[in-house]
Amino acid sequence: MKQYRFAKILFSLTLVALWAAAATAAPLAKHVFIISIDGGAPYVMKDCDMPVLEKMAENGAASWEAQTIFPSVTLIAHVSMMTGVDVDKHKVTWNGHEPDKTLDVTTCFAEAKAKDENFHTAFFTGKDKLVLIDLPGSMNHTEKPYYETEDVTEAAAEYIVANKPNLTFIHFAKTDGLGHKHGWGSDEQKAGFNAVDTGLGKLWKAVEEAGIADETVFIITADHGGHKNTHGSNQPEDMTIPWVLSGKGVKKGYSIAEDVKVYDSAATALWLLDVDIPDSFDGKAITNAFDFN
Repeated sequence: MKQYRFAKILFSLTLVALWAAAATAAPLAKHVFIISIDGGAPYVMKDCDMPVLEKMAENGAASWEAQTIFPSVTLIAHVSMMTGVDVDKHKVTWNGHEPDKTLDVTTCFAEAKAKDENFHTAFFTGKDKLVLIDLPGSMNHTEKPYYETEDVTEAAAEYIVANKPNLTFIHFAKTDGLGHKHGWGSDEQKAGFNAVDTGLGKLWKAVEEAGIADETVFIITADHGGHKNTHGSNQPEDMTIPWVLSGKGVKKGYSIAEDVKVYDSAATALWLLDVDIPDSFDGKAITNAFDFN
């Protein structure tokens, strides 16, 4: 009987210890950066001089066949990227800056803040309309829109060094404008992608200067692609986007075979930060691209 009691007590203590360990589980990464290259069509980007992104993909994990939502336009796709859900759930059907309209679903930033108010969140966008994603109380810092690639890079890099945010969104907007003006795959747009690549290098240097590189994951993606001077259709040139992972725990040289959707970015970010993924999410964490053993 004493042995039975002892075994029962030991079993109970083990359960308590396991529960306590789970309750205090450390995040897989303390800092996640979701970087969106507006209009980032892989068929164009692969024909550009982007050595930083290429190195991130070669030393990390990548899918060049990820898919956005339909319609493949900026605001609707970015809302899916940050909310983890498709259009039928977030119900954003407009693509302009409409300050009187609000977002009625949660975001990855709001979920991170709900778990821990000390999570530091930051938002850098190149277009006014994306501030729809900035739900009240969900951001520690929201910058004014910076359309020029160099400006958003400088603002974000400076902030990273000074504040070491846990969850950050950085939006490179100009590549989309160059596509509309000069065409997808034009020399002008390719130069824009080259400038984004320089920006990625500066952002990574900022992470290193902040002393957080060993605890950081970059998720580099896009809202949509494009063809000729437009986008928005369901044809592959518009729907196909890059999805590149770089940083802590990412498998090196890993080609992501599973289907990746734009809303998987929010789910993957929350999983890395040890924040529960809401049941309402359509997105899933792309866990196979990581190895934390």
